[in-house]
Amino acid sequence: MGLNVELLEHSFELVAPKGEALVDVFYNHLFEDYPAVRPLFEDVDMQDQRSRLLASLVLVVANLRAPEELAPALELLGQRHTKYGAIEVHYPAVGATLVKSLAEIAGEHWNDELEQAWSDAYDEISAIMLSGTAVVSAT
Repeated sequence: MGLNVELLEHSFELVAPKGEALVDVFYNHLFEDYPAVRPLFEDVDMQDQRSRLLASLVLVVANLRAPEELAPALELLGQRHTKYGAIEVHYPAVGATLVKSLAEIAGEHWNDELEQAWSDAYDEISAIMLSGTAVVSAT
């Protein structure tokens, strides 16, 4: 991965103590900005979903320096999301919402460099997740 790993790790350390607020803000923005995704969450325990999102973010950041371990985990995550009804067009909405939410929680610490680093990271993450969806589509 050609990412600014150090910057991603450092910025996540800033927002991690506010992890619950981050995921709350994320889902508030997601449903407000992209109401078409709401049906994907109709039968979902949102407290559990928030915990899963936070755990996924922690997993990603903790393994940025170990892409050989991170990639298979992201492919499996992509496969699971396909089974939940997520499709490729949902990924940009999630990415934009994640960056927006990180910026809100980071507050004055947020800058253009962080926005670019997280956007780049999400682009790579979503590409790996989508490669996992090809496995589900082929079966």
